[in-house]
Amino acid sequence: MADARQILQQYFGYDDFRPGQAELVDTLLAGRDVLGVMPTGAGKSLCYQVPALLLPGVTLVISPLISLMADQVNALRESGVPAAYLNSTLTPAQQSTVLRRAAQGQYRLLYVAPERLDTPAFLALAQRVPIPLVAVDEAHCISQWGQDFRPSYLRIPDFLRQLPARPVLGAFTATAAADVRADIAQLLGLHEPLTLTTGFDRPNLYFEVQHPVNKPAALKKLLEGRRGLSGIVYCATRKSVEEVAALVCGWGFDAACYHAGMDADSRRRSQEDFLFDRRTVMVATNAFGMGIDKSNVAFVIHYNMPKNMESYYQEAGRAGRDGSPADCILLYSPQDVRTGQFFIEHSRDADEALDEETRRTVLERERERLRQMAFYCATTDCLRHFILRYFGEHTQGYCGNCSNCNTQFETVDATIDAQKIVSCVYRLAERRRTVGKALIADILHGARTERILEAGFDTLSTYGIMQEMPVRRIRYLLDRLIGAGYLSVSEGEYPVVTLCPRSDEIIRARGPFIIRVPQDMAPRKAARAEAPSGALMDALKQLRKQIATRGGRPAYTVFTDASLADMCRKLPENREEFLSVSGVGQSKADKYGEAFLACIKEHLSAPAN
Repeated sequence: MADARQILQQYFGYDDFRPGQAELVDTLLAGRDVLGVMPTGAGKSLCYQVPALLLPGVTLVISPLISLMADQVNALRESGVPAAYLNSTLTPAQQSTVLRRAAQGQYRLLYVAPERLDTPAFLALAQRVPIPLVAVDEAHCISQWGQDFRPSYLRIPDFLRQLPARPVLGAFTATAAADVRADIAQLLGLHEPLTLTTGFDRPNLYFEVQHPVNKPAALKKLLEGRRGLSGIVYCATRKSVEEVAALVCGWGFDAACYHAGMDADSRRRSQEDFLFDRRTVMVATNAFGMGIDKSNVAFVIHYNMPKNMESYYQEAGRAGRDGSPADCILLYSPQDVRTGQFFIEHSRDADEALDEETRRTVLERERERLRQMAFYCATTDCLRHFILRYFGEHTQGYCGNCSNCNTQFETVDATIDAQKIVSCVYRLAERRRTVGKALIADILHGARTERILEAGFDTLSTYGIMQEMPVRRIRYLLDRLIGAGYLSVSEGEYPVVTLCPRSDEIIRARGPFIIRVPQDMAPRKAARAEAPSGALMDALKQLRKQIATRGGRPAYTVFTDASLADMCRKLPENREEFLSVSGVGQSKADKYGEAFLACIKEHLSAPAN
């Protein structure tokens, strides 16, 4: 009987498991439940796909992501694994065909949406066929404390109780803090699970935060340095997606756009254009990307700040999934915080699954997540360290692969400026007035706006006392004071700045207020510029494109860029050597080995120029 590593090599083309995968696979095969927390791109899918090929019957994979089902099933079939999915995109006749073939034992994996579990036809199938393993993907969706709670996930335990025999359960998620992990285990009813967090670090990802005065200009500069590379630009709203997509196309880039307000056909065309490399840039809201396993995404740019670190890391993690260097860049502006606050205040209004007390608790957690996301955008510490610390990991505090680690900082004594800012909040409080950060900065700078003049703020003693300092620098100092706990920001849709117990320390200058101010960062080339290139790589990509076009599928499902790069390094001359290439299993060797070996041979025999 084959073992797990043989299956890994035979079907997926890898010689060994990544960290954590083998332990999760072996535990499931031993009949024990697992909870695997692994970052996007770390290989969660293999942790249940490999056991599925060693266990009798059909393994169920419960996922909320329709696009993920189609993508993973196509990739599995390409690797020689019999698999299918069952969701609302199939016609009734197609659904009947899948149910019939599943009953006949033709599949090893069957992907289903949680809404499908309590339908009579599917329940009848589940009670008739052996189900040794149920894998719950995106398991954080069952927790109301998670960033993406979905009430439909609460149906899973009821479904499991109706099965003739309890299967082994595997719960998998990319991002889950300790309270969410506990919630997953309790709500799914995991039996003494092995809980394994492989670590959230993705060393191949470069992180950067910019605070541009002109976002469109900053975005254009970033895209110009990455022309020809595949990437995603995330925007916070549907309107901004359409505006940014129009700009990007106007700059001469092949860009598609995607948001939930588009009709289904338009979304499908945009997604396929991006997956099939007909468009190199996707401009989208967070409605795009869940479950999209496009391996050659070289950059993810956030045009707006997401409302929590979980969402940011999951979206940024769609870059560099094949292990190649990739860039994750966030363009921050204060308006992003206000947009996030608006979404939070209105997101739970229609959530009937939560009682009032729970809704308030969830709301406060979402507000705290937004604060942490804003702190990430403002920190002068290592960005990777900030992310990993947020998820409960300890690091040395210097990664050498983020914008903060690669930026020179000047340490300055900002005590006098800090006193001016806190004094302004104090003078406003004397008049029983509270305002937001933007208005405080305008008052200190001496702006003569209608709102300032009508409210009489131009008569404050602190009006215009920082007129020589750019408003942007005043905002930077104000954010530092809030982050250090010398000022507070209220909750709600329209937050205001208020004094707090530590404000007195600044006013009375009980200690210096020392901050780090970033200097200009050296220009940085796009990460993928370092990826293997040359005549052979170009020839292999062209061959891959021809094969993919004939088969009507994305090129990366034939071989990833990482596999092609490994071919360039190893230069295999026969089938045995071809099987040693990363990502080449027996099924793909049978289908494509002859063509790719011939291409490599032709390259090696060509006369040197």
